[in-house]
Amino acid sequence: MTATAPAPSAARVHATALLPRLALVLAALLASLFTAASPAAAHAALTASDPKEGAVVATAPAQVSLSFSEQVAMGDDSIRVLDPQGRRVDTGELRDMCSGHIIRYGTALNSGLPEGTYTVAWQAVSADSHPISGAFTFSIGAPSATNVTLPTREAGGGPVGIAYGIARYAAYAGFTVLVGGAAFILLCWRRGAAARPLQKLVVRAWVTLTAATLAMLVLRAPYTGSGQFADAFDLAGMKTVLETKTGASLVSRLLLLGAAALFIAVLFGVYARRQQGAGTAGEDKDTSDLTFGLAIGGAVVSGGIAATWALSEHASTGIQPGIAMPADILHLLAVATWLGGLTALLVALYKVPGIESEAVRRFSRVAFVSVVVLAVTGVYQSWRQLGSWSALTGTDYGRLLLLKVGLVAVLVGIAYVSRRWTGRLLDGPPDAERGNERALAPLVVSRETTGGVSRETEGVSRETEAVTSPADPKRAAQLARQHAARETAREKQVRDADPDRAGLRRSVLAEAGVAVVLLAVTTVLTSTEPGRAVEREAGRGSTSTAVPDRAVKITLPFETGGPSGKGDVRLELDPGRVGANTLHVWADSPDDQPLDLPEVKVAFTLPAKDVGPLPLVPDRAAPGHWTSSGVQLPLAGEWRIDVTLRTSDIDQTTVQKTVKIG
Repeated sequence: MTATAPAPSAARVHATALLPRLALVLAALLASLFTAASPAAAHAALTASDPKEGAVVATAPAQVSLSFSEQVAMGDDSIRVLDPQGRRVDTGELRDMCSGHIIRYGTALNSGLPEGTYTVAWQAVSADSHPISGAFTFSIGAPSATNVTLPTREAGGGPVGIAYGIARYAAYAGFTVLVGGAAFILLCWRRGAAARPLQKLVVRAWVTLTAATLAMLVLRAPYTGSGQFADAFDLAGMKTVLETKTGASLVSRLLLLGAAALFIAVLFGVYARRQQGAGTAGEDKDTSDLTFGLAIGGAVVSGGIAATWALSEHASTGIQPGIAMPADILHLLAVATWLGGLTALLVALYKVPGIESEAVRRFSRVAFVSVVVLAVTGVYQSWRQLGSWSALTGTDYGRLLLLKVGLVAVLVGIAYVSRRWTGRLLDGPPDAERGNERALAPLVVSRETTGGVSRETEGVSRETEAVTSPADPKRAAQLARQHAARETAREKQVRDADPDRAGLRRSVLAEAGVAVVLLAVTTVLTSTEPGRAVEREAGRGSTSTAVPDRAVKITLPFETGGPSGKGDVRLELDPGRVGANTLHVWADSPDDQPLDLPEVKVAFTLPAKDVGPLPLVPDRAAPGHWTSSGVQLPLAGEWRIDVTLRTSDIDQTTVQKTVKIG
């Protein structure tokens, strides 16, 4: 009798033909996401400068100061001021003028600067590890020609930026597969520790994460500095990197990866051997104890590696960092357990015919818990980074977040289909019966026997003798290849014999495809300015609309950085319309007491009509109160009001607000 393997289904053939196309689509999506993750999407932004960009000042300022939306790291060479001939005119010493929520740095200028146009070029690293840079000009006396060319390369751009970005993507991918693969083995399929395909998957993920972390550490100095690959070997630059929060996080990650290597060695060594020999009560107890130890150790190492991201990126800045960092760690672990475990399941379904249905059911439960944790921490992080509903559609961060939510919804939908296939597997006959009826059917096996001896057995014996015989090495090699091909075909036959498993493989493959895109979108989000920060920066220049025949009243916080240099300035423009107005200015300390200042100046500018600035110095009417009558505003429009407050001989600041005069 001749037993013939069942022909592959049309759906199976279609799915196999679809794999190359799916790979191309995923590659294209990843390429577009790499392009979208430009260095311009860094998280700190320059919010003010003194002198302002394009300003013309009557006398040479004593210093140049820059204000940022969040904490940044700067060095002595981070702010450079160049005269019209390109010579540096700053002292090269950075001044830390930060106080409270005001983030400001500056540098002193040489005395006796002549008239002309000066260029300010600056570079910094935001608190979430992304480099930023910029340049602007101001003039003393009157604008002049300048030989200085403003830099066009943005910090973190160019070939070094691309290489660093690739390493970031690889690090996230390696972490996801490393943690998820190990979790899948320990929580869902312990016998998988002895499966060669899963061993290769986890080890390659560890190698990828380690190599990517080393690349990021080496490229960090040129990425945040010159943008030249040669500076990767600058020991002074490496020393500077190691002193930063990001450098310390990368080194910590490498140390934790050393512990992860030990974990992998135990998992695929002692633990795998015990799983293969498990059976007696004593052996099962030893295996359970080792499983518990590996689970605890793996959780600690995985949490530590996740913390190296939480401590150096989004979660470490902004509001509620004490809550945000643990939430970010849980978020990363949930993503890795779900998507990395999904990858391990896909590999097992395609490469390991003997995987039990119970392992698939366990992973379904683990994935559900991961999705719940992912949803809870994701909602909190979304609120923290967005701050308002308008930021959800009005900022790049919000739109990417909507895309991520949509991908998660698609992934959950496909996961539901996978659960249905899992249910069919569990409702059907046991794995052993499936193996007898389907999986163990030979390819094309002749059962004709002579004298009770199978001809197939005789053929295999002759083949084995030929393979092991040194007399004809070429023939032995040929037969070895044929034997390997037959074994591969047999494994494929076992794998494809069950239609329920084939359906599950297809749905899991679709999940993995969406998961790749989701992981890429998540990585892009880490290099995109949060919506809350975008709206805060926009709010600094927001417009206050005047009500007809009613005074314009605005309140602005200020901080000069010196003693008694913090408070609020209140301004009232009455009646707040074209023509003559009366101006009142009050300065209040943080405890709402009048704050008497040495000097207060106000300037009105109508940029749309190129009018102004129209300067005035209000008269002191009382402690903390200044007034000026007859303030003429000749045209209707959006007027920018600049209020300059000096709290000491060297400490001063300028705050501004735009009001609509109708």
